[in-house]
Amino acid sequence: MTQEHEITPPPELLSRWEEDWHHAKVKHIELEDHIAHQAARWGADQELEACCEWLDRNNQWARCDIDELRDGRRPKPPSLKEEAIDTLHLIRDHLPADMYEKSFLIRRALESLPD
Repeated sequence: MTQEHEITPPPELLSRWEEDWHHAKVKHIELEDHIAHQAARWGADQELEACCEWLDRNNQWARCDIDELRDGRRPKPPSLKEEAIDTLHLIRDHLPADMYEKSFLIRRALESLPD
């Protein structure tokens, strides 16, 4: 008799991950590896949410601390805009003087874009 673990992805989710892999434009990993990676992420997210709910339910942490925990453990990748501004900062000191001044124009243009 087998017993399913509480953090077992539902069959619909497995099907969606397989479908995502089949529709991927670039297949750089095998299907099994793709599903294993997705399942690991999904399981970690389930565990994090369960911990946050437990902390909240048992009044162990303030609400803002739980949000900080969640944000700290699942940081969002920088946006294209943020990456472009960071790259501009890195190359700015290596530009010729006339281009250095233009880099401020580029920065203002990047900052005006939506995130």
